[in-house]
Amino acid sequence: MDLADYLRVLRDHWIAITATTIACAVAAFVYSSVQPQVYVATTSGFVTSGPGGDPNLDNINDVLGKSRAASYVGLAKDRETASLVIEDLDLDTTPEALVGNIDAAQTPETVLVNVSARASTPDGAKELADAWISALAERVSDVESGGDNDGLRLEVSDSALLPSSPVSPNVARTVLLGALLGAILGIAYAFVRTLLDRRLRSLERVESTSGVAVVGSLPELDGASGLFVTAQGADLSAQAAEEVRRMRTNLSYMDAEGQPRSVVVTSANHGDGKTTVALNLAAAIALTGQRVTVIDADLRGSGDDLAHSRGLDDGDGLTEVLTDRARLDTVLRKDPDIAGLSVLTAGHRPSNPSEILGSDAMRSLIAELSGRGMVIIDAPPLLPVTDAAIVAHLTDGALVVVSAGGTRDDELKTAIEHLHAVRARPLGIVLNQIPRRTARVRGAARRQETPPVTSDHEDKHVASA
Repeated sequence: MDLADYLRVLRDHWIAITATTIACAVAAFVYSSVQPQVYVATTSGFVTSGPGGDPNLDNINDVLGKSRAASYVGLAKDRETASLVIEDLDLDTTPEALVGNIDAAQTPETVLVNVSARASTPDGAKELADAWISALAERVSDVESGGDNDGLRLEVSDSALLPSSPVSPNVARTVLLGALLGAILGIAYAFVRTLLDRRLRSLERVESTSGVAVVGSLPELDGASGLFVTAQGADLSAQAAEEVRRMRTNLSYMDAEGQPRSVVVTSANHGDGKTTVALNLAAAIALTGQRVTVIDADLRGSGDDLAHSRGLDDGDGLTEVLTDRARLDTVLRKDPDIAGLSVLTAGHRPSNPSEILGSDAMRSLIAELSGRGMVIIDAPPLLPVTDAAIVAHLTDGALVVVSAGGTRDDELKTAIEHLHAVRARPLGIVLNQIPRRTARVRGAARRQETPPVTSDHEDKHVASA
């Protein structure tokens, strides 16, 4: 993965990442709010031997005081000192428990001993610190002189200051750490889901999965299944129309001999938008001045058909032509809006669609219509039934429509394998139903990088020339 792939993962999952970050920050705030507040008061004492006067003796006493101060730190944390404090403050606790609320340390290279006391109130912390340094001074006096005050002793420097705010919980820090943890979890979720997600979303992954080039990519159009290739402007319908015209151009230069004359449009599953793609591709070709016939070869009635999309009566159609119950010219209908476009509806649903579609009659029909112009065949999906593969074998190849975020990689692989199994040629992949946000970004980039696709009027001029 390169930087663009990482950014795409973050963009595709930004809602989950944001939600996880906010949720963890809120949880951290709630956790901090229910924690007991802890206040800390600090006081200190210094080791002294009384009045001096002799410089040499004072220097010796200073060195001795520094070394003794380190030992007094251990004295400050013992049970006997805690017992003196409990007796002094009349506390209902044990020495072991009380010692856990005390920190004692020597300031490096000095005779100072610092004592910090923790309590649930500011007054409690101050009283505990003052009582502890006094108890420590008493213990030092007992140890050093056996009750006399002539030897080394600990003098209290000053009483502890009343703490103004608790040291715990630190709400701001906890919330910040919670948000950071949430962001990490959200990003980890995004990448794990991306790695485990088998649904196809990008052109690069479609091509690497199928080994077939992507010849077109269409944005999601709110489930619309009609004709949009004539749309103009800058909205998504116009962008989709531009992509269909690109697809038409790609199809024209696919073979050195020229444009394929008969093309099947199919998909892996139902709902991928193959009928919409077939109809608009046929219309786009017809708008260049070519004669085009679009055939509804979905004889199983598995979804929206061409007759419904174009507002035509689905009476006699392909089934009747292939079974010699109707003549082609009597059931072939002109599209009401696109000149040069003819529609052959599916007709009545037969009991043996695969056999009918693979018959010599179907081969002859394709040959006859491709002799008149371009033939676009809307076939059933490849995975549920074999109809599309059978028809594709009789044509110049097949376009496979993939639903962005809907079709899995294994489904596309299997669909392509079905075509290869009957020696049908996959002409290309159409990535359909791209999310609107992604489609807008891609459309803007293409408009900046490439010249606009020629209009239909210009297409006709080029075709006639």
